[in-house]
Amino acid sequence: MLLMVDIISSLAVFLFLYAAWSDFRTWKIPNAVVLALVTLYALRAAALILGSKDVGAALFASSGIGGDIGAGLLMFMLGVALWAFRLFGAGDAKLFLPIGLFIGWHGMLPFAVSLLVLGIATLLALRLPVPLPVAHLAFFMRIAEIRTSRKIPYGVIMVFATLLTMALPMIRQQLQ
Repeated sequence: MLLMVDIISSLAVFLFLYAAWSDFRTWKIPNAVVLALVTLYALRAAALILGSKDVGAALFASSGIGGDIGAGLLMFMLGVALWAFRLFGAGDAKLFLPIGLFIGWHGMLPFAVSLLVLGIATLLALRLPVPLPVAHLAFFMRIAEIRTSRKIPYGVIMVFATLLTMALPMIRQQLQ
């Protein structure tokens, strides 16, 4: 069952990256990606329950499925509030639900710190001039468009903060 959880997590990483790419290119995060991520989490949760020796702990512990669902719902409510105040787009608000599901309750603080650091780094990077030899490339032309519109694709920053948070347990394991 742990192999199934790893496969599902890997698929989720690819879907998160697709959501970031879509947000970067079009300022939109497709609903299908958000639904696919939630479905992947449901499959992951089922695999965890089936592979658990203590189903109650797997369901109701803060580090288990209950904590993940709590984090997802709390972050979704935060996203809806930010959307209501016109600080976020609807796609960014919806993306908070699968992010919360995959990082879990104990990943919320590392996610918040990563989001803060990456957000500040992004705002500073957008102020840097683009070197003339690469200014004609599509990526840098898109950066120039983002600068002029002043619409930041927050989904990109959120996804990279999520991926860093998801990678923390593996990094901790390698350091021990």
